[in-house]
Amino acid sequence: MAPAETTGATGATAPRAARLKVAVAQHTGLVGERERNLAALADAARRARARGAALLVTPELFVSGYDPEAVADDDGAAHRREIAAIARSHRLAVVASTVDRADGGRFISASLFDSGGAELTRYHKQHLFGAAEKAVFTPGRRPPAVVPLHGVNIALGVCFDIEFPEFTRAVARSGAELLCVPTAVPLRPSHGAEANPFDTRLIPGMVVPTRALESQLYIAYANHTGPRFAGLSCLSDPYGRRVAAGESGTGLVVGDVDLRTLGEARRATDYLTSSD
Repeated sequence: MAPAETTGATGATAPRAARLKVAVAQHTGLVGERERNLAALADAARRARARGAALLVTPELFVSGYDPEAVADDDGAAHRREIAAIARSHRLAVVASTVDRADGGRFISASLFDSGGAELTRYHKQHLFGAAEKAVFTPGRRPPAVVPLHGVNIALGVCFDIEFPEFTRAVARSGAELLCVPTAVPLRPSHGAEANPFDTRLIPGMVVPTRALESQLYIAYANHTGPRFAGLSCLSDPYGRRVAAGESGTGLVVGDVDLRTLGEARRATDYLTSSD
């Protein structure tokens, strides 16, 4: 396939590989069911590889299951070794979220493993959500690194991070073209007979594509699924389109990150290099 020229936040251009096929896993990790969760992750990797994907993005704390106080003491290092083995076995890059004890703190992290199982980067969630996370985890102190994978510059966020426009903009201006976001957005209970005024399905349905539009990058957003979580995992493009999207059930969302589309969007509307 012919290379494409893309323009980053600095205005520089370079020939680049045109496409990266990304799979986004939507599945609920269960607390206390590590082996089951790992088997589900391995199956998602197998199916993603069969569909031609080079990268699989998985939900927040999937191997542990999402329950901050219940899983805060999980052995994240062991989980990362097991995830790396899955990436290596299926010759597939994987983004996955684990507990990380480092620098005197305990963090919700996200890691990018290449198809050989090497961990290319690890990011600590900066924006903790709710009392449960804040009670047992430490907010991250450093912005995500930007690392190349198959010709695409990738950065990591985790869940609540994406709901802050300044976070996504900073990531894009640092050179990211694809932001991968493991997440765990729950559905909110109704207020008696009335629906909750905040329908959290708006996050993947509206907020995520808006972030992709206003910061001119692709976003791969992997959520747990029902009945407790909002689902709607997606790949959104820099025009604000959900180019691949799931619904409420378990499944795999597959779509292309196309650097020609990214370049066209950045040339059409100068969001990144205009003064703030």
